[in-house]
Amino acid sequence: MELIGENKMRKITITIIAFLGLSSLVSIHTYASLSPDGPSLKSEAAIVIEANSGEIIFEKNSDKKLYPASLTKIATAIYAIEKGNLEDVVTVSRNARDAEGTTVFLEEGEEVPLIRLIQGLLINSGNDAGISIGEHLGGNVEQFMVNLNTYLKSEVGVQNTNFVNPHGLFDAQHTTTAEDLAKITQYATKNKVFREIFGTKTLDWEGETWDTTLITHHKILKEEIPYSDVTGGKNGYVNQSGFTLATTAQRDDLSLIVVTLNSNNEDDEYKDTISLLDYGFDNYKTEFIEKGSTFNLNNEKYTNSDTIAYTTLKVDKIKKQVEKGGILNIVSQNGEVLSTYKLNKNSPGKLINSSELKNSSNTEEVKVSINQEKISLFVMIIITITLLIGGIRKYRF
Repeated sequence: MELIGENKMRKITITIIAFLGLSSLVSIHTYASLSPDGPSLKSEAAIVIEANSGEIIFEKNSDKKLYPASLTKIATAIYAIEKGNLEDVVTVSRNARDAEGTTVFLEEGEEVPLIRLIQGLLINSGNDAGISIGEHLGGNVEQFMVNLNTYLKSEVGVQNTNFVNPHGLFDAQHTTTAEDLAKITQYATKNKVFREIFGTKTLDWEGETWDTTLITHHKILKEEIPYSDVTGGKNGYVNQSGFTLATTAQRDDLSLIVVTLNSNNEDDEYKDTISLLDYGFDNYKTEFIEKGSTFNLNNEKYTNSDTIAYTTLKVDKIKKQVEKGGILNIVSQNGEVLSTYKLNKNSPGKLINSSELKNSSNTEEVKVSINQEKISLFVMIIITITLLIGGIRKYRF
């Protein structure tokens, strides 16, 4: 009887330990899943990124190739600002005058400063202004598009975009993704001139045949739909693309870019955008490591020569861990490396991906404090497995 009682006790002990081990796995998995569910959207594709850090905080079909409609004009505008002389006077061609869709009613032979064309392009979505910009900077629209696509790949860093016109009127080959459009917008909004035009609500326009006040078509920006944090935007529509929308917004240190593509109606694209802005502002924060900050490791000093931005959940407790060779890791409370930067006294803190980190000859293993929860979990698993195997072999229950 005593032996049977001992066996039973061993069985009960092993079972309890096994249960505790499995329970710890479940609880830690739940703890690691900090990110809240994002909103349900009607748009076919969407993305939210933080402009300072570049972090994607929500996406839906963000890599699916779709038609952008007039969001194309964001790319045309930033290219013209960076590559053109804003004081150049552009002579409008018959081809531009005959543009289909929304225009700023340019006349053949009319002379317009390049900066004015960019304003007409972004604020009033003037297709004629887009053609005039393309002809002026490329000699013709076809060459301009070659130049623009090369620029988007080599300087902006997008890979899934192919534009065949400067305005976004439908062409089956004129495609991009929500992620690429967010990257283009992020790149463009680093430019002060672009930001000012992108955020312009109204502008007096004096054309050769059209004197008016241009009013942005973006309903939140012009306060037709209230949302106080929006700083800029561009909308688009053609039958094949559905309704498209790009929006920038700022609250405290969080700067969001939202892109939605292929909404069936205009109300849906704005509801989706507001839901995504709320999701971002309610759940995320961006923090900065100021330029010139010093990090010490084993009597060695590392400095970032540019400001570093990183975006995390508000509820997450972040650690900064430095490895030998000047590798700075932004680590979540669960031990997940969220962002990695190379610190260097002679170059800015640069975001690098995991493949670059693995291949870096300067990277060495770092002696950092290991998450105690991981140690406890590891030990518990080993004990559980050992006792289970021993119990099965010896007592065969």
